[in-house]
Amino acid sequence: MGRGSSYALARVAVYLRAAAGAWWWTGVAAGAIGMVVPGWSGRRIGVMAGIVLFLLVAVVTYAVRRRRYAGLLGALTTAGKWVVLRDRKVTLREWRQVHRWWLALGFVLAVASSVVLPGAGGAVLAGVGAGLWAKSVWLGRWELRNEQLLWVRPEWADGRSPVRKQVRGWMTTGPLAGDAVAGGARRRAGGAPGTARAGAKAGAGSG
Repeated sequence: MGRGSSYALARVAVYLRAAAGAWWWTGVAAGAIGMVVPGWSGRRIGVMAGIVLFLLVAVVTYAVRRRRYAGLLGALTTAGKWVVLRDRKVTLREWRQVHRWWLALGFVLAVASSVVLPGAGGAVLAGVGAGLWAKSVWLGRWELRNEQLLWVRPEWADGRSPVRKQVRGWMTTGPLAGDAVAGGARRRAGGAPGTARAGAKAGAGSG
């Protein structure tokens, strides 16, 4: 594949990290404000309900669409020689921009729900964030175990999800490609080139 046919790739786990962080902090903020409101049920019942809802939503979020994830993991292809690896911060910024109104709506609804159950609405949003973070950790463990990083075409994900219907498949590079480590966290030291060439070579011969 020549340079003229290059295309971009974004890290799968970074999409999950972006969503996890955004929903978690939106939920924390909404829950903190909601606790100021006494509510019809009282703060104690609101907190207890919030804990139950947090755990339930986190588990459901972690489990949802696992079959789709498994299918994509089972049909991986190796990234081309000249693909351009998108910076982690670009993917984070894109996700937040696409979902900013959903985050705002979720925040308003969570705060409003505190009239009935103080803080419970925020716990629901935080639970979504926790479930998505756990899913990024699960993918990170897969990446570490297989010494490969998972990537998706950003135009397929469209700033929304790396497992949406329009995503035709995921691609892999070696573990040193890009500026994010396994699981999508920022790489602390030692950047990688902007193409998959170096990363793919680093992963050659690995499990």
